[in-house]
Amino acid sequence: MRTYALTVFDQSGEKLLDESFTASTDDEAKTVGHARLEEAGFQEHTHRCVTPEAKLILFHR
Repeated sequence: MRTYALTVFDQSGEKLLDESFTASTDDEAKTVGHARLEEAGFQEHTHRCVTPEAKLILFHR
């Protein structure tokens, strides 16, 4: 398992969500990240999800 970081920002740059979660693959992490964004109602906010190596796997601006 690998640990991924999911961060959501408002328009002023303030963090609305900053959490980590584990997943086996980058594809699984994308699915988990999307689900967490939907659950929290943040799909349309600026967000990013990165791998442990800081590779960007999800991004919305």
